[in-house]
Amino acid sequence: MNREQEFTGIYNSYASKVHRLCLGYASGNNELAKEWLQETFIKVWKHSNSFKGKSSIDTWIYRIAVNVCLGDLRKSKKNVTINEDVLTTSSADDTDDATVETEKNIKKMYQCIDQLNEQNRALILLELENIPQATIADTVGLAHGTLRTRLSRIRKSLLKCITNGK
Repeated sequence: MNREQEFTGIYNSYASKVHRLCLGYASGNNELAKEWLQETFIKVWKHSNSFKGKSSIDTWIYRIAVNVCLGDLRKSKKNVTINEDVLTTSSADDTDDATVETEKNIKKMYQCIDQLNEQNRALILLELENIPQATIADTVGLAHGTLRTRLSRIRKSLLKCITNGK
């Protein structure tokens, strides 16, 4: 398998998860998330020779994605606002009260996630992607036990934020 075929396989395997991870950092701004996705895979392509296999390929890719998102947010001090259209899953014609309530809760959750510090935001967004905790721990350089404790605290603070607005 040549380098391009290998890269295409990697892209096809990880692009959707990386896009959703970036979407979390971009608070639902799909254009910004696509930009960061593209930048992530440009870096994966450019630096594929530097991947030593010390961690798994997914850990390496997620670390690049988190660094791209955070780096761009820091560099430009972007005030990312939630894009209402992305979080709305159905048309006005077929919405019922439960769907509207669910959409409000999702928007609220992302607003609460936006209030977290950078590392905690990275942790919860990776967790929401169902990425294994061992991979998350490797990605951010935490011991697995420390990560589990931190995620538990983050979940509690998000629950408090969602229910009480604080």
